[in-house]
Parts: sequence; C-alpha cells; structure tokens
Amino acid sequence: MTYTNLTIFHPAVFVLLGIPGLEAYHIWLSIPLCFMYITAVLGNSLLVVVIVTQHSLHGPMYFFLSMLAITDILLSTTTVPKALAIFWLHAHAITFDACVTQVFFVHVMFVGESAILLAMAFDRFVAICAPLRYTTVLTWSVVGRIALAIVTRSFCIIFPVIFLLKRLPFCWTNIIPHSYCEHIGVARLACADITVNIWYGFSVPIVMVILDVILIAVSYLLILQAVFRLPSQDARHKALSTCGSHLCVILVFYVPSFFTLLTHRFGHNIPQHVHILLANLYVVVPPMLNPIVYGVKTKQIREGIAHWFFEIKVRCCASSLG
Repeated sequence: MTYTNLTIFHPAVFVLLGIPGLEAYHIWLSIPLCFMYITAVLGNSLLVVVIVTQHSLHGPMYFFLSMLAITDILLSTTTVPKALAIFWLHAHAITFDACVTQVFFVHVMFVGESAILLAMAFDRFVAICAPLRYTTVLTWSVVGRIALAIVTRSFCIIFPVIFLLKRLPFCWTNIIPHSYCEHIGVARLACADITVNIWYGFSVPIVMVILDVILIAVSYLLILQAVFRLPSQDARHKALSTCGSHLCVILVFYVPSFFTLLTHRFGHNIPQHVHILLANLYVVVPPMLNPIVYGVKTKQIREGIAHWFFEIKVRCCASSLG
C-alpha cells in the first residue's frame, strides 16, 4: 500500500507506518506482541481483582500495586491495539486528535508509573525502617493524598504537550514512521521550530523520572542500612524478601526505559526499525512481567490468588447443586 505526502496546514489524519523496514514481518511480529499484550491485560486485571476482593491484601503496599497494575493496563492498551490493527488490518490512519490523545496517555502512564514506584519505595522504607510507626504514618488519608499527588503530577507534567503539538503547523507530510504516536516523533513532522517541544519533551519528564530514581535509590540505601543493623540473619532475610519483588519491578521498568532513551538519543547508527521495535516492546514487556514477578515472589499475592480461585470454585459448586 502506497501513501503520498499531504501538503496541508493541520492534517485531519496521520498515517502510522508500523515498523518501517520490517513490513514483510508485520504478521509474524504481531503474534508475540498480541500474546504479550493479552498476558499483560489478564495478569494485571487478575492482580487488581484479587487485591480488591481479598481483605488480607487491603493495605497501602497492595493499593499502590493495584495502581501500578491499572497503569500497566492503560499503557499497553493505549498503544498495542492500534499496532495490531496496523499489522493485521492495514489500518494505518489515525486522526489528529486521536494521535494527540495517544501521545498524552503514553507519556502520562510513563511518568505516573515512575511516581508509583517511588511511592512503593517509600512504603517499603517505612515498613522496614520504622515498622512500629507504619500504621500511623501510612494511614489511608496519607495514601489517598499520595495517590492524588501521583495523578496530579503526571497530568500537570504532560498536559502542556497537548498545546505544544496543537500550536504546530503540519505542512510537509502526515506520515509517521512508527506504530504509535509519540511527542517528538509527531513534532518532527511540523514545518516550524520545535525547539520548545524538544526541550520540554525530553527535559521535564526525564528530570522528574531521574528525581524519582534518585529518591528510590536513597530509600533503598536507608533500607539496607536498617536491614544490616538487624540482629539475626533470619530477620535480615525476611526484611530483604519483602523488597525483592519491588526491586525486580524497578529494574524491569527503568532499565528498558533508559536503554530505549539512550539508544534513541545517541544510537544514530542503529537502524530505525530497531528503535521502533524497542519502543513497542517497552510498552508491553514491563506490563507483562510485573504481575508475574509479584505473583511468583510475593507469598501474600499467591495465597490471595489461590483463595480467590477457591471461592469461585465453591460458588460454582453451590450454584450447580442449587
């Protein structure tokens, strides 16, 4: 299918090419992408349902975990279905407003997930460094304010991006060599100076995420200091095991994100299709792995899932007998 460039001031639609250079493999690439997306949605949905229905999981740590799961569902759902539509149905067109909306949600979910991981690090810090004060420090009122701060911060950081994109004239082309819309990729199509977009798009979100990483690192340094002061090895092992899942999720989120950012910024010799493939994997692999990590490494989650399935089985048996 061939697309021609449009010469208009504000395009009614953009054309997403998918993964340029790998068009012949779109169908094959869609199979693992679809599998990972379904796994991510089902895994995170199960996590949310179990946390909501099991009273033993009604605590600050699991509240933040449910926020993380919802964010993962939104992040992957914002991008993957459109990519699959391109790969399977050749549905390359996306309206300008839908494209800007996709840009907004992709970046909001990224910044929001970083803030949620910081909140979870604070939860572990209080639980290990001040266990006797845990229930008085992390009351539901405090947890609610933290959640509101996460949503507000993410919204306020990314909301200006909408106006930065809408102010640009697009008079050269409407073709985006990507499978979803992202801020700088769309801005580069404009026939105007995009210096403000580049500076804001890279600096503000990245500075906030780096600040989150620094605060998370400080939290875990203090946690390690507290752990190594514990008198017995069993106590140290138990304290560290409560942080294991969170550390794995932190690595799953930040390592691919910074790797993708650095290759995009400095990997000029890397083929374009590699950058786009990495971007597609980034929005689906961490959401897929997070519920698996917590399901495998967290005893309370495993027990909650087992109890939830047991309740369903009992209800089914009761309804069949009735």
